[in-house]
Amino acid sequence: MLAVRTKQLEMLREVNRILDDFYEAFQRMNILIPEVSGGSTPTAYFSTEFRGLTEIRPGMYLFNDRNMVGAEVAALEECALTVLVTVVSTAVRGKAIVDGGSKTFSADRFLAGDGTGHGIVVEDPGACFEAMSEEHGHLNLRAAERTYNPGDRLRIIPNHVCTAINMHERVFGVRGNQVEEVWEVAARGKLQ
Repeated sequence: MLAVRTKQLEMLREVNRILDDFYEAFQRMNILIPEVSGGSTPTAYFSTEFRGLTEIRPGMYLFNDRNMVGAEVAALEECALTVLVTVVSTAVRGKAIVDGGSKTFSADRFLAGDGTGHGIVVEDPGACFEAMSEEHGHLNLRAAERTYNPGDRLRIIPNHVCTAINMHERVFGVRGNQVEEVWEVAARGKLQ
């Protein structure tokens, strides 16, 4: 993560130089800037270093996802959201089919490494979530570290948590194996 942090700080210096130019231009025109809003999940942890920033807007930092792990701004154990799926078929040797596809996870690709896969199986990082249809996910088990049977429940960390959440009506807050909270996804479908 140090290399990523170093690169971000280099970019931050350039962003601050640009911001300073804007602030000076507005000041010369006697235009007050009471609020400056910006940010993202990868920059949230050092948002105080942006000059003049009064508000931050990180989107997924609360949950993180596989892409944030790939970008080295979060660790796998810091991913708080998983999608619970059930294995529905193991009829083809070396493959397992789960009951979550593109209508569950979205088709966002993995933005790091070799770019393969649509998520990571928490219980078996060796399994590759290699393909999806609308309703089903296709796991390649060539490097799997466990056996799979119909009915097995698996947790998958999606590549992109934002689009995955937008496809569901509710998010369940789970501690251990107990559901403690149920949150309605208030903005679901509000993309007009």
